Amino acid sequence: MSGNKYCFAIDRGGTFTDVLCICPGGKVRTMKLLSEDPERYSDAPREGIRRILKEETGEDLAPSGLVDTSKIGWVRMGTTVATNALLERKGDPVVLVVNSGFRDLLYIGNQARPKIFDLNIRKPANLYQSVVEVDCRIVPQQPDRCELKQSWKVLEGVAGTKYLEVHPVDEVALRSSLSAAREQGVSSVAVVLAHSYACPEHELRVGAIARELGFSHVTLSHEAMPMCRVVARGYTACAEAYLTPHVDRYLASFKSGFDKQLEGVDVLFMQSDGGLTNMENFRGARAILSGPAGGVVGYALTGARETELPLIGFDMGGTSTDVSRYAGSYEHVIESTTAGVTIQAPQLDINTVAAGGGSRLFFRSGIFVVGPESAGSHPGPACYKKGGPLTVTDANLILGRILPQYFPKIFGPKENEPLDHEIARSKFVQLQAEINSHLKASGDDRVLSIEQVALGFIRVANETMCRPIRALTQSRGLDTANHVLSCFGGAGGQHACAIARNLGISKVVVHKYAGILSAYGMALADVVQELQEPSGLEFSDVNAQQLKERLDALSQQCHAKLAQQGFRKIELEPFLHLRYEGTDGALMVAPSAAGKQTSAPSPLLSAYGDFHATFLERYRTEFGFVLQNRRIIVDDIRIRGLGKNETPPESKVKDASEATPPAEGTTRVHFDQGGFDAPIYLTKNLLAGHKISGPAVLIDQLSTIVVEPECGVQVTPFGDLIMNVKTGGKHGINAELDPVHLSIFSHRFMSIAEQMGRVLQRTSISTNIKERLDFSCALFGPDGGLVSNAPHIPVHLGAMQETVQYQLRVRGETLKNGDVILANHPSAGGSHLPDLTVITPVFYESHPRPVFFVASRGHHADIGGITPGSMPPHSTSLAQEGAAFKSFLIVENGLFQEQQIVERLTTPTAAKGAVGTRNLSDNLSDLKAQIAANHKGIQLVAELIDSYGLDVVQAYMSHIQKNAELAVRDMLRQIGRDTLARTGSTVLEAREFMDDGSPIALKVTIDAELGSALCDFTGSGVEVWGNCNAPRAITLSALIYCLRCMVGHDVPLNQGCLAPIQVIIPKNSILDPSEGAAVVGGNVQTSQRIVDTVLKAFGVCAASQGCMNNITIGDDTWGYYETVAGGAGAGPGWHGAGGVHTHMTNTRITDPEILELRYPMILKRFCLRTDGSGGRGQFNGGEGVERDLLFRKPVTLSVLTERRTLQPYGLAGGESAKSGRNLVVKHDGRVIALAGKTCIDVEAGDTFAMKTPGGGGFGPSGDSSKTGKGVDQEGSKRFVERGTVFNYLQAQESA
Repeated sequence: MSGNKYCFAIDRGGTFTDVLCICPGGKVRTMKLLSEDPERYSDAPREGIRRILKEETGEDLAPSGLVDTSKIGWVRMGTTVATNALLERKGDPVVLVVNSGFRDLLYIGNQARPKIFDLNIRKPANLYQSVVEVDCRIVPQQPDRCELKQSWKVLEGVAGTKYLEVHPVDEVALRSSLSAAREQGVSSVAVVLAHSYACPEHELRVGAIARELGFSHVTLSHEAMPMCRVVARGYTACAEAYLTPHVDRYLASFKSGFDKQLEGVDVLFMQSDGGLTNMENFRGARAILSGPAGGVVGYALTGARETELPLIGFDMGGTSTDVSRYAGSYEHVIESTTAGVTIQAPQLDINTVAAGGGSRLFFRSGIFVVGPESAGSHPGPACYKKGGPLTVTDANLILGRILPQYFPKIFGPKENEPLDHEIARSKFVQLQAEINSHLKASGDDRVLSIEQVALGFIRVANETMCRPIRALTQSRGLDTANHVLSCFGGAGGQHACAIARNLGISKVVVHKYAGILSAYGMALADVVQELQEPSGLEFSDVNAQQLKERLDALSQQCHAKLAQQGFRKIELEPFLHLRYEGTDGALMVAPSAAGKQTSAPSPLLSAYGDFHATFLERYRTEFGFVLQNRRIIVDDIRIRGLGKNETPPESKVKDASEATPPAEGTTRVHFDQGGFDAPIYLTKNLLAGHKISGPAVLIDQLSTIVVEPECGVQVTPFGDLIMNVKTGGKHGINAELDPVHLSIFSHRFMSIAEQMGRVLQRTSISTNIKERLDFSCALFGPDGGLVSNAPHIPVHLGAMQETVQYQLRVRGETLKNGDVILANHPSAGGSHLPDLTVITPVFYESHPRPVFFVASRGHHADIGGITPGSMPPHSTSLAQEGAAFKSFLIVENGLFQEQQIVERLTTPTAAKGAVGTRNLSDNLSDLKAQIAANHKGIQLVAELIDSYGLDVVQAYMSHIQKNAELAVRDMLRQIGRDTLARTGSTVLEAREFMDDGSPIALKVTIDAELGSALCDFTGSGVEVWGNCNAPRAITLSALIYCLRCMVGHDVPLNQGCLAPIQVIIPKNSILDPSEGAAVVGGNVQTSQRIVDTVLKAFGVCAASQGCMNNITIGDDTWGYYETVAGGAGAGPGWHGAGGVHTHMTNTRITDPEILELRYPMILKRFCLRTDGSGGRGQFNGGEGVERDLLFRKPVTLSVLTERRTLQPYGLAGGESAKSGRNLVVKHDGRVIALAGKTCIDVEAGDTFAMKTPGGGGFGPSGDSSKTGKGVDQEGSKRFVERGTVFNYLQAQESA
C-alpha cells in the first residue's frame, strides 16, 4: 500500500454505494451514498472519494477542477453497472452472427419456459437486435460412425480433434449482410458458430471481416468462453458484446472526473469469480456478480478467523438476499443463469432469492405471503413516503426493529424527510382488518394486533430465506446446524438471530463493517488472471504428458501476465474440468496437494497433485457414488493465477474496562415472546470484551442489529460481534389454524419434497433422472392424500396420490416399518410404465400406522417391451410397453429384494417381440436412488415432528390442504360470477379431438355460491386401439395443472385443489382405459389435449401446440430421445410465445454441439417456422419450430406426435394455428410424408424434417400488427433469482 496515500474500496450497488477508505496511518473511514442522485452528483463512487478527501485533507479538487488523484493510492471497486444493464436490457445494440439455419437458436435456448404455471409465457428479451446467418459449417469427423458419401475438408481442432468443413465461409454474402447492419448504426457484433470452441477457424475469419467493416466491438464466442455448448457460449458472447461497451462507457465516465484520468493510480474492479482485474480488462460477462462477490470475499477472509466451522454468508439487502457458503475455499460454478441469460464463466456460487427489505406483503386466501414482488428503491416501502406498498421494512419498523431517529433523512418526495412510522401503521391497520375479517368468517374468534400481523410476515420472510440455505447444505448431505452464519448487508442484522434459530445454527458473526462488507471485501481481494482452453482428451497415462504441457503453458502465461502488473507474490491454481464419458455432470477439479496422492501416480499427477483422487472424492460427495470402469474425459484445462493482496491487517479495538457497555436509551421492540423495552447501543462505542444480553438493538452507522431474547452478543478483539443463539426445543404452538404458521408449514412441507428431489438427482445414475431431471418427489398424509409436490413435472401433479391411495387399499394394515413399495401400473395410479414410483410409509416412534408417506417417481430409460426406450409409437397393449408393477415390495423389513426385482425386470412380458429391460444396472441404481430420496424425506419429516409435535404437523398438513381448497373455491366463485354475467349460465362446455377423431368432451357446472364445480368428461371417446389412452391419474394431473394456472399465484399443490371439484370420467374410455390398454401416448399426448379442452371450456386462452413431439432415434448399440418445442397459445392481453414447451411438459433439449459430438447426426436447422404457423388474432399465437436432422448412418426413427391433422384452436375470434408436419427427405431428393405415429428405418444421408404446431390466436385479428414471440420486455426488469439452487429448480421445472 502507498504509505501516505488514501486507498478506497467501493461497492456501487443498485440502491446505495458503500465507500471504505484506508487513510494514511491506518485510520478507516466509511460512507454510504445513494447510487443515483443526479441533482447532487453524477457519479456516486467518485463523489464518495471526493467527500472523504475533502474531509480528511481539506482539499478535493486539482487545479483542473477535477478530483485530485495525487493523494490516492489505489481504488478497488465492485459495481452493478453490468447487472443493471442486463436486468433492464439497457446494453448496446448487437448483431448476432450464427450458422445458417440457426437464426433463432438463442431465442429458443433450451426450449423450456421460465415458469411452468404461467400461461402468459414471458421469455427474457433477446440481447441481440438483429441476426445475420452465415453459410458456413463444421461438424465433428466421427470416422468410425459416419457413413455419408462426402469429400469435406478436414480441419484440426484443439488437442488433435478432427472436424469436417461442410461449408466454408461465404464471405461475399457475409460482407453484404454485415455492411447493412453497420449502416443501421450497430457497432457491436457477437459471432457464435457451432464447434468454434474447439475449431475456431470460421469464427476468426468472420471476426476479421467484421473488424474490416468498422465494428468497434467484436466478440467471438470461443474467446469469450472456450467451452462446449453453443447455446450457453452464445449467450455469454452476446452478453459480452451487449454489456462491455456499456461498461466501457461507465469506466470512461468514471475516469473523466479525475485529474489526469486516474493516471498513476492502481484501479481494479471486482469480477464475478471473487478476483480483481485491471480496469482495462473489466468485461461485461464477467462483471455480473461484481458487487456480491466482494461480500463473499469479505466474510470469507474475516469470518474464518472467528471459527473453524464452515460459514454461510447471509447478505440481505433491499430487494433480495444473497446466500453462499465458504468452507476454506471459494465455491465456484462455471455456468449460471441471470435474468434469463446463461453465462459461461467462473463465478462464485451466490444464490439470490426474492426476499429483502423491499419484499411486498400480501394476504391471499387465508395465508401470509412475502414477495417475490419488491417495492424496489422507487417507490420503495410505504415508510419511504413515496406511495409505496407494505414491505418487510415496514413490518420491522412497526415492530420497533428499525429506529427512524438513527436513519438519515433521505426519504419523502424531496428526499429530506425521516422514515414515516404513521404511513406504515395506517397501511397495516387496513391489512389487519382484512386478516381479522377472514379469521372471523372462518370461525376463528382471535383478533390479531398490528404487531402480531407484522411479526407474522417477518416469520414468513425468515422461512423464505431459510429455504435456499437448507437447499445449499442439506442437498449435499451437509448438516445446516454445523455452520456459522455470517451476516452482513443493510437489512441482515434485523433477521440474523431468527434465521439462525430456524436453521439450528448457534453462532452468528457480524463483522464491524457488516453494513459495507462488500466494499471491505474489495480491499481484501486478490487480483485474478484466468486462462482456459478446451481439451477433450481422456484423463489417462497416455495423455498425461500432453495435459501437463498445456497446464505448464497456461501457467507460464498466467504468471507472466501477473508479473507484468508488478506482483511479486503470485499463486497459481490448476484445474481440470472432468466428467465421466457419456455423462453431463462435469466438475471443475483442483488437485490434492502434490506428494499427497491417493491414487496411482503418473507424470501429470506428480507435477501438479492428484486430480483423479479429488475428482472421485468430489463426485462421490456430489452424487453419492462413483462409476466403475468408465473413462474420464477432460473437457477443459484452466489456470487461475492470484496476485496476492498486500492490504495491511485490521487493527484491534480497545479492551473494555467493564463487562456491559452503557446504553443510549431504550425502545419498545416486539418478538415472538411479546413486547420488551430493549436497550439501545451504538456499535461505535463497543469495545473488546463487551457482552450484551438480548433483547437489545445495536445501531451501526450503516445498519441495525437486533438481538433477540435468549441470545447474547460478545465483542471480539477486532470489534466484530459474535451472537450466540439458543437453539433446539419444541416450538410452542398448538394444532389450531394460524395463518402465519400456515405459510411457514407450507414452506417446510415443500422444502421436504425439494430436498428429496436433490438427493434423487444427486444419487441417480441415468441421464433421464440425473441430467434431464425427469422425476418428481412428494409428501402424503396418512390417508394417502397429497400434501406437497415440488412443482417439477406437470404430468406428475396429483398422479402419485392415486398410486399411494391404491397401496393403502391393497395393503392397508399389513404395511410395516422397513417396507418400500414399487408401482407403475396405470390401474394403480401410474402414468406410463417407464415412470416407476417408489413409495415408503413413514412411521414415527410407537405409532402402529404410518403417519405420512413419501414417494418418488422417476422416468427410467428402459423397462423392456417391444422397442428400446419402452415408448413404442405403435403399441396396442400394455404388455408391449414393458414391465408392469401394481404393488411390489422392493424393500421388505429393510432388505432390498434384488433377486426378485431383477427377475421381474429381465423377464419379457407375454407380448410378441417383447424383451426384458435393456439397461438393468441403471434401473437398479436409480431405484436405489429413489429409495434413498424417500429415506431423506423420512428424516426431514421426523425432524419436523421433533420440532413441533406429531399432532401439530398433521394438523397443519390438513390446514394446508384446506387452504388449497379455499384458493380454488375463491377462483371458482370468481369464474362462476364472470361466466354468469357473460353468458347467463354457469355451465361451461368444450370438445376437442385427437388426430384419430377421438373426442375429449367436458362439461363444467359451477356453483358460484359454494365455489365448487362438477367436471364431467362423459361423451369422451372410447378406448382406442393404440397407445393414446390416458390413465385416470393423468386426467386428474391435467386438471390440477389447469386449476393452478387459473389461480394465478402460488398455492400448495395438494389434494385440496380437487376437493371443490367432482370429477366424472367414464370407464373404459380414452381417459380411463381398461387394465391392459396401451398408454404410453396418453401420458405424453392425450394429457395435452385434456389441457386444451379444460382451458377451452373456461375460455382462458387459445390452444398451444398440444403435442410433445416425441422423437426416438437409435440402433442396437445406442439410443437418443428428445421432445421438441412449438407455439404457445395467445390469451387476453398477451401474444403466445414461440419455440417453447407448453403445459404438461417442459423438457430441455440437447445442445446442438453435444448432439453432434455424441450421436451420428447433424442438426441442419433449428429455428422458428416462417410460414405463419401461429394463429392470427388481436393477440397472435406463438410460432412452431423447424428442426432438421441429417443422419450419418442407418438408424431407426420413431415419432410419437399429435396435431398433425387437426389444428390448435384460436379463441374469442382468433384464428387457429397451423398443424405440424413430419417429413423424411431421402438422400436422393425424394420427400416422404410420415404419419403422426410411426417407426421407420432411415439411411445415411436421409434427413428428418419436422415442423411443430403453432399456438392459436386470441381475439379478432386486425388490432395486432406483429406476431408475439412472447418476449418479456417488462418482466426482464423484475427481480430475477440466480445461483445453483435456482438453476436446479429451473432445471427440474424443465423436465
